Formats: sequence, structure tokens, C-alpha cells
Amino acid sequence: MQLVPYMMFNGQCREAFAFYASTLGADVSYCLTYGESPMCDEMPADSRDWIMHSQIEAPGLLLMGADGPPMETPSGAGTVNNLMVDTEDEAERVFAALAQGGQVQQPMQETFWALRWGMLVDRYGKPWMVNCSRPQ
Repeated sequence: MQLVPYMMFNGQCREAFAFYASTLGADVSYCLTYGESPMCDEMPADSRDWIMHSQIEAPGLLLMGADGPPMETPSGAGTVNNLMVDTEDEAERVFAALAQGGQVQQPMQETFWALRWGMLVDRYGKPWMVNCSRPQ
């Protein structure tokens, strides 16, 4: 079993996933618009370029997302993407990149459970925690 976060957007999925792929060292491994799908004729013309499904992948990382369906995008409240990294430097780098244009909720810091930990909402309104755990 594997838990894979699925992020919902309102027309920003392509831009957000390109940013996440660049920030996380991943590749966009799949991207399909509503206009490219069998549902094309059922979709409003102004949403046919929206992403029906996209995913990025890197070793140990799989993230999926979509736009909509139009007018049905959930808020995402109560869900946080927790990104576990191996080094303090990587934690600082990823946190700083995700925070650009977003809002830092808890600055990157040392905690009792982590060498580095911080929490933010990115420029797309998605909540993240970046966590570099203490060695066990």
C-alpha cells in the first residue's frame, strides 16, 4: 500500500506541477488536459486546457494533481503535504523555494523531533511541512 497526495487546483495545476518538479528535482511523468480526454465535448470550452490528471515522480516521491473538475475544487483544508528530506541543507533549500510567493506559517527551525522543520502555504494555496528528522 502507498499513500499518494492528490492536489486539487483551480486552473493552476500545470504551473504548480512544473514548479514542484523543479523544486523537488522530479519529472512530470504524466499530464493530460480535459481537452485531450474522452470528456472533451462535455467540458466548457474555457476549461479544456485545464489539467485532468498530472503527476511528478522522483526516487521516493510521487505527487498527483488536477484542476477541478471546474467549480468542484475542494479547499484542501485539513491536509498538509509533509516532505521528508535527508539533510538540513536540502530542508533549507526546498523550504525557501516553496515559500517564494507564499506565506511562511512556521519558519524553518530546529525542534525536539527535527534538525530542521518549517511550515508554509505555497503560492498556490497548498500547505506544506518540510521536515529533516533527527537521527534515531
